[in-house]
Amino acid sequence: MAKKRQRFQSPPPTAPISTARDTSLAFRLNLGFFFRQLCIFVVLDLLLVGMALCGLILYGENRCADVAALVEERGVPTQDALAWMEASDYTITLLDGEPTGYPMPVFSWLPMREETADGLRLWDLSHYYQIQMPNETTPYAITVNLSGIFQTLYWAGVVVLVFQGIFLLTSLFGNNRSIHKVLRPLQELAATASRLSSMTHMSRQELETLAGELEKINVQHLDSRIDLPASQKELRSLAQSINAMLERINRAYSAQARFVSDASHELRTPIAVIQGYAALLDRWGKDDPEALQESISAIRSEAKSMEALVEQLLFLARGDNDTQPVKPTLFDLSALAGEVLREEEMICPDRVFLPRWGEEPVPVRADQGLIKQVMRVLMDNAIKYSSPGSRIYLRLSAQDGYARLTVQDEGGGIPPESIPHIFERFYRADQSRDRKTGGTGLGLSIARWIVERHGGWFEVVSRQDVGTRISFLLPLAPPEQEAE
Repeated sequence: MAKKRQRFQSPPPTAPISTARDTSLAFRLNLGFFFRQLCIFVVLDLLLVGMALCGLILYGENRCADVAALVEERGVPTQDALAWMEASDYTITLLDGEPTGYPMPVFSWLPMREETADGLRLWDLSHYYQIQMPNETTPYAITVNLSGIFQTLYWAGVVVLVFQGIFLLTSLFGNNRSIHKVLRPLQELAATASRLSSMTHMSRQELETLAGELEKINVQHLDSRIDLPASQKELRSLAQSINAMLERINRAYSAQARFVSDASHELRTPIAVIQGYAALLDRWGKDDPEALQESISAIRSEAKSMEALVEQLLFLARGDNDTQPVKPTLFDLSALAGEVLREEEMICPDRVFLPRWGEEPVPVRADQGLIKQVMRVLMDNAIKYSSPGSRIYLRLSAQDGYARLTVQDEGGGIPPESIPHIFERFYRADQSRDRKTGGTGLGLSIARWIVERHGGWFEVVSRQDVGTRISFLLPLAPPEQEAE
């Protein structure tokens, strides 16, 4: 036994893509790259300035600590010794009063040494760093000369800024060339579109060349695709999007062509029957009451079939154009299922219809007429493809926020390879059998459109020589709507 279960639901529509044409794409990309590099350099320069200032403070702190250690070991130098210190990068000055300045917690985030922990600090990092130390006898100040180191750092910073400016200017023009090179295919595409919009100003040779290219784009070549080198990732993504669009257009065109062909085929048969009986009446049927009645009955039957087919075609056309009206109302799905079941029992008394649902209502918000049409399609198919005396089950349940309605028959089942196609328009798993039952192959297509329009989907389970079970699910009405 072959068993096949599938869920049928159309993919969501793709969102439209918007484009901005106010400014040049190359200019905006180049400007973005320039400001990005400028921001990187600014952040880097601020980091270097911070590191330089921290380095000056650390150097001054360590140098003062070294001198304070010498003073603690050897004592405060005399006035004669102080004069010799002027040749070094530090000086020691005796203070007349108490030390002044900022205490150590100002630079608590830096590693400090114990030798200068009690000192007060003054600084001008472009010239000096000073720590005034309290002493049991005479307070003194240690001053470290930073002008030489500051000048070195200053000119190093100037060199860095000059090279950064040169790099920004060169990259500005280099990025512009690279961007134009990468975007050249897009520019050629825009140029082709511009030439199309001004065809009256094109030469004969240009028109012939352009016509030759345009001849390649037609319904016979919708399977052609755009291919780009793998290195051009951005353009390759664009090409993939265009190829996907061409694929959708190709599928839509093929489906349209198949739809027109199938519709023409379906209409050709009843028209041929009507023409045949009309010819029969024209030749000798007018004088034969039996032939006359047979012709009238056949013409009426075929006209009724054509009317039903045309109505179904119009329904699908309105659905494709999104003009089919849908008027949702709140109703009990179990009551509607019972109504359809009673109608089918009156129409087909040779089948056994078995309802399977509880007494609890199943509220849904949907178009009651359209949902009833879906039920009739499923019930009609179950009747057509099952033998007299067989059982047909109609089940209804509610679970996980959805209402599930199932129609199950005891017919011959659907071949596994046909299940994915049963909702396609004019598709028939058994052409001769459908012809005998009068099916057009549009009922399930219409049912699928209705169910999906209400936010639901179909599920199909079928076993050959056992039967088919087709279910559709609809969202249950929210509790606040039930209260209304």
